[in-house]
Amino acid sequence: MAATARSYPDHRRAHQITLLAVEAAALPHLYPDAGQPWQPAALYMATHSQSGVSRLGPLLQSVGKTLLTVPDAYVTTTVDVSPWAAVKMEAILAHRSEAARARSLPGLLARQPEAERYEITSSESFTRLTPGPAPSDPHQLVA
Repeated sequence: MAATARSYPDHRRAHQITLLAVEAAALPHLYPDAGQPWQPAALYMATHSQSGVSRLGPLLQSVGKTLLTVPDAYVTTTVDVSPWAAVKMEAILAHRSEAARARSLPGLLARQPEAERYEITSSESFTRLTPGPAPSDPHQLVA
């Protein structure tokens, strides 16, 4: 079965809740006891670009899954996280029940050579959702 948005209900719901929380934070009447309303200067959502999944896409396809991607033009920021790739991989593998599953992404990554895991996990892509100008440097998350 191919992966769809329905295959990741917890991730989808987390995105929905985040968007609702950002909107709610700016409404003074909604939670008057919570202090002054505020609105973040920027909101970025993690994503995968169609061209940026060179190793990850085929890895998921090998177990009958597809990766949800967006057109490259939707990606406003790509961050090099290679200095933290080992720590990121430790965090992924800390989900032992997921890492033990043959078809889960943590499980697939756990069985890859270190160089392949590094290539897959060494960058992160984001789409800026808040209004306003995008940052001039597409490699920085900026408010």
